[in-house]
Amino acid sequence: METNGNRVRVLVGTKKGAFILTSDGKRRQWDVSGPHFAGWEIYHVKGSPAAPDRIYASQSSGWFGQLIQRSDDGGKTWEPVGNQFAYDGVPGTHQWYDGTPHPWEFKRVWHLEPSLAAADTVYAGVEDAALFRSTDGGASWQELSGLRGHGSGPQWQPGAGGLGLHTIVLDPSDARRLFIAISAAGAFRSDDAGETWRAINRGLRSEYIPDPAAEVGHCVHRIAMHPSRPSVLFMQKHWDVMRTDDAGESWYEVSGNLPTDFGFVIDVHAHEPETIYVVPIKSDSEHFPPDGKLRVYRSRTGGNEWEALTNGLPQDNCYVNVLRDAMSVDSLDPCGVYFGTTGGQVYASPDGGEHWAPIVRDLPPVLSVEVQTLR
Repeated sequence: METNGNRVRVLVGTKKGAFILTSDGKRRQWDVSGPHFAGWEIYHVKGSPAAPDRIYASQSSGWFGQLIQRSDDGGKTWEPVGNQFAYDGVPGTHQWYDGTPHPWEFKRVWHLEPSLAAADTVYAGVEDAALFRSTDGGASWQELSGLRGHGSGPQWQPGAGGLGLHTIVLDPSDARRLFIAISAAGAFRSDDAGETWRAINRGLRSEYIPDPAAEVGHCVHRIAMHPSRPSVLFMQKHWDVMRTDDAGESWYEVSGNLPTDFGFVIDVHAHEPETIYVVPIKSDSEHFPPDGKLRVYRSRTGGNEWEALTNGLPQDNCYVNVLRDAMSVDSLDPCGVYFGTTGGQVYASPDGGEHWAPIVRDLPPVLSVEVQTLR
């Protein structure tokens, strides 16, 4: 896609509001709008592929609870929409850290995933782990309760951030196929529009759980797909970067020469299905880049062989984190890559990772980054 006549809109969710960054196709000068919902935790903001000016935001507060906000004019104005989320049809408990039963409860919406084709359809992944769908633009929500009814639910337990359903991937070639990931339960797939689900964790190994090769219990941090190859998925797990070539039937490790295979984000180049990006973090107890050097790693071979991308990124005394929903790509040519940090910077590379620059700094800690390419 040529850059002439195109625009890029970067949607940023932070701990204290949402920000919208816009530029032309050259991606050199950026306008900043925000904060929207100042002071509120905005876990995720994402636009509809079917109607780009339709944007959904997950707004939450420990005092006032959870709201979904919707804009129909590209983020200029917003309105709260249906907030009636209720677990449906699957009573019971899941385990807590010490193995004792803990009742299901609704805390927040971690991730919003608008339909690829229907502007009024949007999915929501929530804590405690459940999947909801709205077909009226967020006015009302219905739980796809087959997920919690999978049978393994009592063995799910929260990761350090909570029992969150944080990743929803829609198959562009099959509207009935969905992939989701839960911390800490693993990855699941539905082939019937969310009615029934199966765990797809074969090949994952997690030394920190009682059975390292269990069907469920793995702390998957993020899954990414290139739309031209919906059966090929890449995963950043709590430890290990993984790949599947058969829609999750089996996974194999592609961490290769990474300095550490712990991290949160993973994404795929818009035009090169074998080019993937991760941001290694030192460890699960030290959430900052190894050696204080902020480096994006790129593999052009679908994994195993990785190169550090550092041009324009701080290489001294940098101790930020990059959270699971905080990386995205545009569809221009060359492909732009974007990520946000807990230090409040949003970095962009207009050339697939060769050169980086902060397009905004000193925001509140960044929770999510999503990019829209607009014609």
